[in-house]
Amino acid sequence: MVIRYYGSKEELFATAAEFDLRLPDLSDVPADRLGVVLVSYFFTRWEGDSSLPALLRTACTNPSGAERVREIFADQLGTAVARVVADPAQAPRRAGLVASQLLGVALTRYVLRLPPMVDIPPADLIDWLSPTIQRYLRAPAGTA
Repeated sequence: MVIRYYGSKEELFATAAEFDLRLPDLSDVPADRLGVVLVSYFFTRWEGDSSLPALLRTACTNPSGAERVREIFADQLGTAVARVVADPAQAPRRAGLVASQLLGVALTRYVLRLPPMVDIPPADLIDWLSPTIQRYLRAPAGTA
């Protein structure tokens, strides 16, 4: 798969090393819209960028690729989340919860291509996931 999507392992790691999620600046987003904005952004990226599913495929089978994805999400998503949470000390945990949802949907939709997930229009996925992401970002710690 590496050869198919990147040409070589070296090209894969060069891509992964420079990978930028290009997250929007969430600091100006109204607090009650954070989930919608972040989920909408991710689906716009996933729907239009074949490098993201390839990176996720590689992360599932290659320890170095997995480590790089962890670094990308911890650094880039963690930084974005830290700017909008009430307690920045909770940012890593909250970013991890956000990543678990977004990457889980990405895995089932774009890599495993599970029919129920592939068939859901992006707008419906945004409606389903946004409240969960909103809760991860803004709800008091430990609330359901």
